[in-house]
Amino acid sequence: NENRERAWRASRETKLETIPNCEACAKPTPEEVRGWAQSFDKLMKSPAGRNVFREFLRTEYSEENMLFWLACEELKTECNKHTIDEKARMIYEDYISILSPKEVSLDSRVREVINRKMQEPSSHTFDDAQLQIYTLMHRDSYPRFLNSAIYKSLLQSVSRSSSES
Repeated sequence: NENRERAWRASRETKLETIPNCEACAKPTPEEVRGWAQSFDKLMKSPAGRNVFREFLRTEYSEENMLFWLACEELKTECNKHTIDEKARMIYEDYISILSPKEVSLDSRVREVINRKMQEPSSHTFDDAQLQIYTLMHRDSYPRFLNSAIYKSLLQSVSRSSSES
């Protein structure tokens, strides 16, 4: 039992050490970190907030929700038709396809809409799905994030470093 717990702790710690493909961002201010508890929108509008929330989602095995949301945001900035088609197909294969290991949880109505829109993908093909995943993260994961050790220790460390300076 002790060995199993030690192995679990070690795997959990390595999981938290590095997050590949994280957004580059400045260290958040104490006010910014406190603001994340006031609103999910504030958290999601902050690159540092998204990174910390993504780290938390990884511990819950639901990081694909953030990855999907970010991919949709990136798709919305595209103007080139060929690039839109390519990115839409990649998003579909990575997050919508039932064969994908990173499949996000969507209702059948939204899946049907996406399947129709994939005939002629646009930068807004996944808007309904993105909103559904955003709402899921907001209602389901966000309250747990605010009570998590990840958020509480970050809040403590930024508060401590600001009181020292």
